[in-house]
Amino acid sequence: MVYEKQNQLYEGKAKKVYATQDPEVVIVSYKDDATAFNGQKKGTITGKGAINNRMTNNLMRRLEQAGIPTHYIQELNDRETAVKRVNIVPLEVIIRNISAGSFAKRYGVEEGIVFDAPTIEFSYKNDDLGDPLINDYHALALKLATREELETIQKYAFGVNTFLKIFLKGIGIDLVDFKLEFGKISDGTLVLADEISPDTCRLWDEQTHEKLDKDRFRRDLGGAEEAYEEVMRRLMGETL
Repeated sequence: MVYEKQNQLYEGKAKKVYATQDPEVVIVSYKDDATAFNGQKKGTITGKGAINNRMTNNLMRRLEQAGIPTHYIQELNDRETAVKRVNIVPLEVIIRNISAGSFAKRYGVEEGIVFDAPTIEFSYKNDDLGDPLINDYHALALKLATREELETIQKYAFGVNTFLKIFLKGIGIDLVDFKLEFGKISDGTLVLADEISPDTCRLWDEQTHEKLDKDRFRRDLGGAEEAYEEVMRRLMGETL
């Protein structure tokens, strides 16, 4: 199928979304723009759009084979992918395997503590409110999702974590934590949407614990481009 890019529907911090001739399909175009702290810090990570696009597609194809439904349809080029049109559930789903970032700061613990079992958090996807943390009951009260949808989201999220932890360990990367988003296609089916990339995952080198993700940009560590390229090299055996 050849999908034709039509009018722009949306532009976010890291992606643009375009309509196609099929009302059930949109084209996602990944940008090199980098933001942190709810958009307060802005910059550019050269090449990250292409890396995030191709890495996301690679992992979503693998997750589909592992039984997790996704919005992925077809990679069109380095930066653009055709995906199923979804209504995003306004929840960010965060899975944590190791203490880091806001978890360590919030609870006053050091980074690097390996949890006995993964944790899950929900935040209300609302930039104006700063994406506040909420629990299941808040999500139900705000009618962000039904009880059944929350249970499905949790099942899929932990399933993604189990798969990614094992897969990334095989290429020498520890999956510290990551953010997922889910959406509903036209018939109401929940699918994994958005992206899985160094923008949305904390990835540490298994041996050195070197950060291979957007924390290099957030924390002014330098070497963000090289970190993204290293993840790409390990995942796909190539560089851009």
